[in-house]
Amino acid sequence: MLIYLIAGEPSGDMLGVRLMRALKAEAPDVRFAGVGGENMEKAGLKSLFDITDLAIMGLAEVIPSIPKVLRRIRETVADIEAKKPDVVVTIDSWSFSARVHKALRKKGIKTLQMHYVAPQVWAWKKGRAKTMHKYIDRLLTLFPNEPAYFTPHGLKTDFVGHPVIESSMINANPQDFLHKYNVPTDKKIALILPGSRHNEVANLLPVFLETAAALKQNHPELYFVLPTVKTVENRVKNILAEKGAEVLVVNTQEDRYAAARAAKMAIAASGTVALELAIVNVPHLIAYKAPKITAWLVRHISNIKYVNLTNILLDKPIVPELLQEDCTKEKLLAAAEDLLNERSELHKRELNGFEDLRAALGFGQEYPSQKAAEIILQAIKERA
Repeated sequence: MLIYLIAGEPSGDMLGVRLMRALKAEAPDVRFAGVGGENMEKAGLKSLFDITDLAIMGLAEVIPSIPKVLRRIRETVADIEAKKPDVVVTIDSWSFSARVHKALRKKGIKTLQMHYVAPQVWAWKKGRAKTMHKYIDRLLTLFPNEPAYFTPHGLKTDFVGHPVIESSMINANPQDFLHKYNVPTDKKIALILPGSRHNEVANLLPVFLETAAALKQNHPELYFVLPTVKTVENRVKNILAEKGAEVLVVNTQEDRYAAARAAKMAIAASGTVALELAIVNVPHLIAYKAPKITAWLVRHISNIKYVNLTNILLDKPIVPELLQEDCTKEKLLAAAEDLLNERSELHKRELNGFEDLRAALGFGQEYPSQKAAEIILQAIKERA
């Protein structure tokens, strides 16, 4: 059995590697092909190309990359046509995934087509829910409210759960990290998480470093750690060198997770990492800065009050969101000071909210990757 997986960015790569392990557990002889990142490659997938080519966000960044992305779409479709897999499972990154699925349909390729992680139609572009059935056979969602957007339009949709509840971060040992890097016992770990895309790092890391430097003056006990991924590691190190910042950079999954378990506070870009921080009770703030035209468009087409998933799922402002003009050293510093104060209302609000979030996500129930693997294998069996 050959399963073709496509993950276009690091968060999808993490979903992909968990899915690969679950599929192997259910069907030991399964083979994999497709596109993935460092974690999927370590699990045995030889990626067709480096996913750095697809880790792009924002209009200003996307436009110059269009020719390369279109070439990657053609290469992917040609590879699928040649390999004839039993199923193609795209993971998140719907803009790229949709174009691959549409091209496969147009060519009349009969491979079973599935997508894992629903586009956030509850936030914007609700019209996508009406058309996805034309391009895929089945959809797997992360949130329980999502199938209702797609099933009325003829798309078979299954809620499998959010992978954050099976993150290895939950069981990581903070002492392993502290010992490995000889962190002095009087120090407190604070994380800097500027995102996994080049434009995120360029926009956010400088202001995060300014905030960290100011925090360090008030709290000399802080020890800053920056977990990163291969796609942006060089850019991260270049910016740190330019700023002369004293920050420990770690780049393995093991170190990223153990650092988070050791952390007392984090400054993070909006994204899946914020859910992981919430699951393991790390107080944090969310900051984001996009090009002005991108921000203007999002504000005018979005249907949501918040950008952070903790706040969205609980429908209240648990985690501070410092976006665009609010993404300044002064405002980040004020929020970070509150997070470090265990008696502050913000600190208490976050910890109480994180407990509610774990319950909402089904913490302690069947792993999402296991459920997804079972559905994929059953779909292949039914198609045979």
